[in-house]
Amino acid sequence: MVKLSVIVPFYNVQQYAPDTLRSLRANARQDFEFILVDDCSRDETPDILARAERELQGAVYVRHEQNGGLATARNTGIDAARGEYLTFLDGDDWLAPGYYEQLLAAIEELGVDFVRTDHVQTTARARSIHRVPHGRRGVVLNPREAILPADRSTSVDYAYAWAGIYHRRLVDRGVLHFTDGLRTAEDRPWIWKLHREAESFGVVGLLGVFYRRGVSSSLTQIGDVRQLDFIRAFDQVVRETAEDREADKLLPKAVRTYCAIISHHLGSIERFEPPVARKLKSMSAVALRRMPQDVLDDALDSMDVQRATRLRRLRRRPVSAGVAA
Repeated sequence: MVKLSVIVPFYNVQQYAPDTLRSLRANARQDFEFILVDDCSRDETPDILARAERELQGAVYVRHEQNGGLATARNTGIDAARGEYLTFLDGDDWLAPGYYEQLLAAIEELGVDFVRTDHVQTTARARSIHRVPHGRRGVVLNPREAILPADRSTSVDYAYAWAGIYHRRLVDRGVLHFTDGLRTAEDRPWIWKLHREAESFGVVGLLGVFYRRGVSSSLTQIGDVRQLDFIRAFDQVVRETAEDREADKLLPKAVRTYCAIISHHLGSIERFEPPVARKLKSMSAVALRRMPQDVLDDALDSMDVQRATRLRRLRRRPVSAGVAA
């Protein structure tokens, strides 16, 4: 019986994959499996993973013949997983020794659907601790109640799939899969669905995941058209939240977060290629018009002057009929 399945997508990370695999080796246990999903890498990553399948206890190597993106790679891992519990790791991050044993003990002690954890962010040699934005720890919580308030950072804004552990019953209920094909912001619809549909969760202060920022191949560092998938991701968040039984209560949070993300991208628009920057403005203007307008009005009224002005100006922007997200 497999106790824990660890799903690790890799894409062109030959420089970092050996560190990731060494940290998995320091977390291996007889009843753990490591599902290594290569998303059609073009560097030496497949060779590194093929070797790991032979040398790492519990390793299962799966290779995509076409690149599908992080969401699709994670889904491949979920479909292959046999564990009672599941967790995720990205192919350029790493773990403290023995971390998964502590994480497993935490969810078994609480008996919840999922557990969220803090993490360490690393940028070059600098390290900083990032905590789940929820004050109550080590107790059973209602995930729906952790979505609000709308004007503060909450658990749904801490959208890191690898910062936690999840019971298999979430897979069986169709809650744990990601939206296939999303190239960025894939964690956003996922974590909102998790909080709306799971029945219980907990927060613990374990520090064992080291999240590597500033990787040149990461989509967060690349200003190409794939970054615009955040619009598809947040359209899904708003659409699904509007269908929720507590839509009136939850929609203000979804819309305000969407607005904040649009404003963030507009505020750093110089990092995008010029055609992508133009498309960002047009698609974002259309996205604002798709939102529930009364909820959008309230969201803009609640934001600081700089962001609200930027978004109101964008809202008035003329767009061609053919522009769509």
